Amino acid sequence: MKVIINGIECEANEGEYILNVARKNDIFIPAICYLNGCSPTLACRMCMVEADGKKVYSCNTKVKEGMIIESDLPNLWDERNAIMQAYCINHPLQCGVCDKSGECELQNFTHKARVNVQNYWIKDTHKEHKKWGEINYDPALCIVCERCITVCKDKIGESALKTTPRGASAPDASFKESMSKDALAIWTKFQKSLIAPSNGDVLDCSFCGECTSVCPTGALVGSAFQYTSNIWELKRIPASNPHSSDCELMYYDIKQTSINNQKEKIYRVSNDFAFATLNKAARYGFNTQNEIQAKGEKAFEKLVNMIKNDEIKNIVFNSFITNEEALILQNLSKKFNLHLINHEAKKFQDFLACFYQNANAMYNANSNDITQSDFLIIAGSFLRYDAPTLGYKVNNALVMNKGAGLYFHPIKDKGIDKYSKNFLQVNHDVKDNEGILMFILQKFAKELPAELQNELEKAYYQDTKEIEETVNEEVIEKIEKQNEDGQTIIEEVKKLVPKKVKKSIEVQRSSYAKLLGIDEDIFENLLAKKQKFTLVIGSDFYYDEQSVKLAKLCAMVQKYTDFKVFLNPTCTNTLGVSLICDLKQDLQAGKTLGYNEKGDFSFSYEGDLASSSLNQQEGSFVNYDKRLVPTNAALEFKGYFLNDLANALGFDEEFTINYTQLLPQNKGFRAIKFDDLENYYDNGGINHRGYELDFSHFEFEKVLAAQEAQMQNEGNLTLYHANSIHQFSKLSNRAFNEVGVLFLSPDLMQKFELSQNDSVVLKNEKIQVAISVKCDELLENAAYLGDYDSKIDYKSLFKHTRYVKVWLEKAGAKI
Repeated sequence: MKVIINGIECEANEGEYILNVARKNDIFIPAICYLNGCSPTLACRMCMVEADGKKVYSCNTKVKEGMIIESDLPNLWDERNAIMQAYCINHPLQCGVCDKSGECELQNFTHKARVNVQNYWIKDTHKEHKKWGEINYDPALCIVCERCITVCKDKIGESALKTTPRGASAPDASFKESMSKDALAIWTKFQKSLIAPSNGDVLDCSFCGECTSVCPTGALVGSAFQYTSNIWELKRIPASNPHSSDCELMYYDIKQTSINNQKEKIYRVSNDFAFATLNKAARYGFNTQNEIQAKGEKAFEKLVNMIKNDEIKNIVFNSFITNEEALILQNLSKKFNLHLINHEAKKFQDFLACFYQNANAMYNANSNDITQSDFLIIAGSFLRYDAPTLGYKVNNALVMNKGAGLYFHPIKDKGIDKYSKNFLQVNHDVKDNEGILMFILQKFAKELPAELQNELEKAYYQDTKEIEETVNEEVIEKIEKQNEDGQTIIEEVKKLVPKKVKKSIEVQRSSYAKLLGIDEDIFENLLAKKQKFTLVIGSDFYYDEQSVKLAKLCAMVQKYTDFKVFLNPTCTNTLGVSLICDLKQDLQAGKTLGYNEKGDFSFSYEGDLASSSLNQQEGSFVNYDKRLVPTNAALEFKGYFLNDLANALGFDEEFTINYTQLLPQNKGFRAIKFDDLENYYDNGGINHRGYELDFSHFEFEKVLAAQEAQMQNEGNLTLYHANSIHQFSKLSNRAFNEVGVLFLSPDLMQKFELSQNDSVVLKNEKIQVAISVKCDELLENAAYLGDYDSKIDYKSLFKHTRYVKVWLEKAGAKI
């Protein structure tokens, strides 16, 4: 449809809010409380406009065909001026030291509304500062816009904040006559409320920090950043989240360390909160740089000679690298006949190759499809732990689209229960992944191959179900009447009265639903009126001993149902590595170079030769949306880059980013120079980050069967390979510097008679690991161990699987 905003003709879609249409067309309408992708709250009323001559609020008014909208009228700015005066009543005048000064929306809109007088007053009340761990709250600076509450509920899915009574005086009744209606309304509300944790005095959340990012004033701020720098002193370096496969847009905000030390330092990470949401590792895990002072020339020369002399036969590496580094490794492997070993990426590569061969296409969903869906199924992903930002998008779809869905996982996660009552957890056995996909095909597939269709038809059985229906029951009602003689007579009148009765009927049930524990009646109710379907698949499927079969079934879901399919890559650049590198399953005889991993020679953060961290590199990643996205160096690295090694071995590119335009086009990449890549969202939320890979000429040279890894059956504990929510790898732990622990749910803590920080021993037939335990209160039936602590030999425990059986012994006592 067409609408007119301030004389400009704009295209709009049915159901869109006026404010979002204006933003897409770069038309400014002020708004403090509204957040893109969240519910409108009408807390600030600054977004008022005239639509067809009537004053409305643009954040919650939907467009109509031919609507004429004015947002820049003098009377509207008079109202906004009064609102901004109300916000400024008793607001502390500390802009010179406030952490938000320079990017404060209260500051901006006060100037924009031309507030130069204060006509209103009220007695102030003392409000104590609050320290909530990673986040500090100054209630004196809070304007109760409720953005923090909204983003935590509608995007993050944790609902960790709420309003609480302020205990302040009410505005004087005399102001009712002199103050505008909107200004008085927001002032009255403002005087009633402050912000507080939903769970008492303790902020119980994952500390993604999104509330600090959306806060328009300095009320909520990261505790590590507070009072460390003025905003206007910081230089913003655009980058991509190096910790997880969302690779979301973020900025390293840097300046010199001190007056005496001109070395640049990262002071914080910020984001474009309207469209880019960060997890805790992205926001707070930025101090990962390798601060060496010398190049290590002897070690570099030794490594060059080891490769030239054919001593090095393998390169073991991880997926926390750029595409350019992956291409350099691929070039080295071809020239020197080296095996490239990356077991995590190999699992994903094999799964993806098998999926592609059977679907005749790449997985067809992206994260925007997830947020637009109204029915979601998540399988094989420990969602909030494996992919927090993906969890945010799932929650956002459920909240904003009144969506529903199923979450399949062996571990019960109470955090998922906060998303929606219509998002059901199905906690199944670790070996039931095939049954999940068969159930989806059974319920949703159309025109399947005959053999599979027959198999699915056989997986039904007859059952009975009790239903309640309304029937009309004939009743006789006696009515007293008087006849013509005045005598009372009784007449019998027959009536049909509706009555609810219960009865049993025969129904067809799914054997897969029975196996998984799905209530099919509830499932059918969830499906009512749903139109946009997305299936999200995670790492459990890639590591499953039946991964080849699971990949084929996922391909059939994409091919024969209305579901779009999303495969979440395991690590930051797993997808990029899988597309660029020819990965091998096994080492060949000879020595191993460990690139950011342990090896006979380690070119790593800590090893024989220092490597750079991802915040010290220019390059690109392929994110889970199949987009190549750029990242820039925030800090200097004084050592050798992988490109230096390549050049010493016969290649000739001055900079690592010269390889950006050389990435393989038969794998979807384009011949675009690094410096020509964009990295931003426009005002309408359109993604201008790098480019989408083009798979129209995509080639997988061969499809390899995934290595089957049988789960051990002996042990008293099923152990899951997963990190805590904010940890993703040794890279993230360079910032957080945490000692690895075994996380247990409360029920398992009780079963093994353990207390917080007790020491235990984990054993299998080849290794034993001494470790302390911590309780994860949000889980049930869960024991998980991460790989972020390099001192723990997790590889010997898991052997490239996600689930193993181990023996757990409490230190000093045999179980």
